[in-house]
Amino acid sequence: MSPKVILLFSGKRKCGKDFLTDRLKEKFGDKCEIIKISKPIKNHWAKENNLNLNELLSDGEYKELYRLAMIKWSDEMREKDYGCFCRAACENAVDKPIWIVSDIRRATDVQWFKETYGDLIRTIRLIADEETRIERGFQFKPGVDDVASECGLDNYNEWDLVINNGKERQSLEEQLSSIVALIPNL
Repeated sequence: MSPKVILLFSGKRKCGKDFLTDRLKEKFGDKCEIIKISKPIKNHWAKENNLNLNELLSDGEYKELYRLAMIKWSDEMREKDYGCFCRAACENAVDKPIWIVSDIRRATDVQWFKETYGDLIRTIRLIADEETRIERGFQFKPGVDDVASECGLDNYNEWDLVINNGKERQSLEEQLSSIVALIPNL
């Protein structure tokens, strides 16, 4: 059995991707699997550098210490094979009807999923004003916030849904309902 729908989430740091995808996971329960493209990157990085994988996967400061180096290494790997991390993340995914990919960052990520899974794909972009992101802990970092890993989808316009998760945001229930509306009957 393969997934019936794959929800690809994109957005800048501190726009609320993990919060929203975690709420979706709670809503769908065991019908749903969260997939992180960053997991194979962080897994490799943790092993190579004897680091704590759980801390790298979290949203804390520990990850920020290594973010720039991980970005550079992952960009080098993507130059050789743009789908390498998408493929690795999906190979380890649990077989559930709904896959939520919580960290789409580049047009090549969307391209790989569309080439591989076709009509199963639904794309969702989260946006939030900078003031809200700063309230959530965002601090601009050169080499992180001005490169492809944060800006690679800024000019992508083929989203199935755009959710404002900043000051003008709808309630969480309204946001979740708009996402659920993208999902075919399972």
